[in-house]
Amino acid sequence: MVRIRVLVVDDHRIFAESLAAALAAEPDVDVSAAGSGPAALRCLERAASEGRRFDVLLVDADLGGHVPGARPAVPVREGDEYGLVDGISLVAGVRSGQPGVRIVVLAEKDDPRRAALALGAGASGWVAKDCSLSRLLNVIRGVLRDETHLPPALLTGVLRELTAARKHRTESEVLVESLTPREREVLRCMVAGLGRKAVAERLYLSPHTVRTHMQNVLGKLGVHSTLAAVALARRAGVGPADLAGPSAGDVVERGGQLA
Repeated sequence: MVRIRVLVVDDHRIFAESLAAALAAEPDVDVSAAGSGPAALRCLERAASEGRRFDVLLVDADLGGHVPGARPAVPVREGDEYGLVDGISLVAGVRSGQPGVRIVVLAEKDDPRRAALALGAGASGWVAKDCSLSRLLNVIRGVLRDETHLPPALLTGVLRELTAARKHRTESEVLVESLTPREREVLRCMVAGLGRKAVAERLYLSPHTVRTHMQNVLGKLGVHSTLAAVALARRAGVGPADLAGPSAGDVVERGGQLA
């Protein structure tokens, strides 16, 4: 019998343990539970190193107090510890690091916008927490066959959100393409959270030159703040600069002005 390895990730301990116990009663399911994003990432890492990767993650949509509408961000590891990781960010991080793992998001209520964010981050399903165990097992087995599962009532709303997100991404990509190579370098540094002084040190430019580049970036992107430029860059798929180089400053913006 092929066994399915499932990891339940929920910071409500009673719910996590109860769900894990119910799933463990199935003859072909091995299940573990984690109470936070960082704990889940450590479980995944340990399992992978031992050659027993998890097949499916069941992730609480509200894990870590996720703010509705916030853009998913791949979890960042600092030293030997993972920082705070919310539910949608956990989806993105796991799909980036272990693409073979299938992820199902468990939600208190249906929300087309957040469901679209979850699917965009790499989830294979969105399921209500009050669904039946048999329904959840069907979803778990379905995502392992590369199926995507959504409640029928959410389908139209999610498609609308994904279409809108694709349109915004395309518009953002066009704006980013208008930047010069140097301006794109500066933008990537901005996405990484570097302030003007840190960007100058990293790119071996004067702070005045960097300020000019930043102003040009804002002008070409049609935004008025660094934070808005970073949000647009992320929509366009612009990743952060590799911070293995010079140390980063941690001030990006003060009162909407360039730092």
